[in-house]
Amino acid sequence: MTKLIGIDDAGRGPVLGPMVLAGVLIESSEEMGLKKMGAKDSKLLTSRQRGEIKEKIVARFKYCVKVSEPIAIDESDNLNYLEAIKAAMIVNELTEDLDESVKVVIDCPSVNISSWSSDVQKLIEKPQLVSLVCEHKADLNHPVVSAASIVAKEKREDEMKKLRQEFGIDFGSGYPADPKTKEFIEGNFNNLKYKKIIRFSWNTVKRLVKVKNQQSLF
Repeated sequence: MTKLIGIDDAGRGPVLGPMVLAGVLIESSEEMGLKKMGAKDSKLLTSRQRGEIKEKIVARFKYCVKVSEPIAIDESDNLNYLEAIKAAMIVNELTEDLDESVKVVIDCPSVNISSWSSDVQKLIEKPQLVSLVCEHKADLNHPVVSAASIVAKEKREDEMKKLRQEFGIDFGSGYPADPKTKEFIEGNFNNLKYKKIIRFSWNTVKRLVKVKNQQSLF
């Protein structure tokens, strides 16, 4: 019986907090069971629904989560390649004890599916066992990827909650368009206290730093 691994990310676009990738390993025959659980693209679920489905997924299936902190994102030359590394790490961890074929379906973050697939493939430790499929909108079309999407999103939300508690401040969702996030960034981008939660390589922050530097010159 063929095994399936679904992989998806959460928190790729925000200016605050980590990016999370998650993978879920199932038997191919269990994919309909995921659908019955309510697994779908995490963006189509409420917070409560996501939490409830996530608990069912992690209780029943093997899964793996990889977190990329803002400093790792800033130090990476290419976000797509960083994500390829994390995706391959998930595949390698979930297939470590396998000696049978496994189909891996990943929601591809790059416009160039072929090139990104090649990057992931080169990093897989058991290529003879792995059939790799990278697609756009895989979280909509494959329940196992939907499951990974839910696990990744819930982990990202947990990490953001911890950061809010640690710093005692509500900085919103972390997305640049969020008014709370925007206000926080504008008021704190140069505050070393928050260095570990801000992605300084994002244009939102770069623009503020540039303006600040120009003001300092005058």
